[in-house]
Amino acid sequence: MFPSTMMEEELNLWDFLERAAELFPRKEVVSRLHTGEVHRTSYAEVYRRARRLMGGLRRLGVEVGDRVATLGFNHFRHLETYFAVPGMGAVLHTANPRLSPKEIA
Repeated sequence: MFPSTMMEEELNLWDFLERAAELFPRKEVVSRLHTGEVHRTSYAEVYRRARRLMGGLRRLGVEVGDRVATLGFNHFRHLETYFAVPGMGAVLHTANPRLSPKEIA
């Protein structure tokens, strides 16, 4: 057996966000909306909103292993979804509107 530098715990997106919120709570997260407006928030706020979204999805009946699709602009709300859905154990499917219905399914 070879010595390994591999970690004992799995890496997942939720851990990245949780750690960023813990270490850099006020660090700015910037995105541009489809209107051209610039939206500014922080890692702590992204974390808080993603946790809230997780709760909302659970109340809607989303469970571990379920698939959740998104279709929208790539901005802060999508970022929150990008962390929340896998963070609760569901599978995020970012649907591309340029794909055919068969490709999206």
